[in-house]
Amino acid sequence: MDEKELLHNAPIGVFDSGVGGLTVAREIMRQLPNERIVYFGDTARVPYGSKSHETITRYSRQIVRFLRTQDVKAIVIACNSASAAALETLEEEIELPIIDVVRPGARTALSATKNGKIGVIATEATINSGIYKRYIEEHNKTFSVVGKACPLFVPLVEEGLWEDPVTDEIAGRYLSELIDIGIDTLILGCTHYPLIRSAIGRIMGEEVRLVNPAYETARALKKLLEKKGLESEKRPALGTELYRFFVSDSADKFQKFANSIIPYGILSAKAVNIEDY
Repeated sequence: MDEKELLHNAPIGVFDSGVGGLTVAREIMRQLPNERIVYFGDTARVPYGSKSHETITRYSRQIVRFLRTQDVKAIVIACNSASAAALETLEEEIELPIIDVVRPGARTALSATKNGKIGVIATEATINSGIYKRYIEEHNKTFSVVGKACPLFVPLVEEGLWEDPVTDEIAGRYLSELIDIGIDTLILGCTHYPLIRSAIGRIMGEEVRLVNPAYETARALKKLLEKKGLESEKRPALGTELYRFFVSDSADKFQKFANSIIPYGILSAKAVNIEDY
């Protein structure tokens, strides 16, 4: 196998603060079936949403160093908090193509809105960073962007309460002010949130377009790989390990959750000491 073929067949590195980024990995599996994936979930240090900009950046650097030991050809930051805090630093420090979950979702919201009123629901860190608001208003200053932190959504998702009255109740409380404002587009600005998309959609109503950055990130990744000439042109050979999963803690718990949302079956998740990187 020559050097070019090795590069084409190299995996994509995907990382998140925990399990939420699996929604991004799932979309990559669906939309780019020829690509291999190395996923890292920082389950020992989750959540990132309440941590400082500096801490999230330090964690992200460690994870990228680990992913580079796996010979990845591109990196996907499948975490809104890490995208907000660390993207610019990582882009300056490494030469690999990097894609985040914020910009693809923001671009879709820009084209989807009819009345220029866009809502963003996310963790406190993502909302406080103002990254979605800043990006959207850079492209259209007339648009209004309203952020709402929804901290209880993540534990509800991780407890498997995707279709439960308590989730509808909490969603109703969080989303009422966005309904009152009259937004017509809502960005699901945390990678956990697509798993409760139905509940959010019931509260917001059919008139509001829900933007799933996980889906949009996979689309953007496909275009980036094609532009860079890095796409895998054929399905890896039978017996090739397509998807590998690593965590910083609680591998069994991660594996159980992952198998509940990824239809391909995760045989194992390996724990690594991320502080070594």
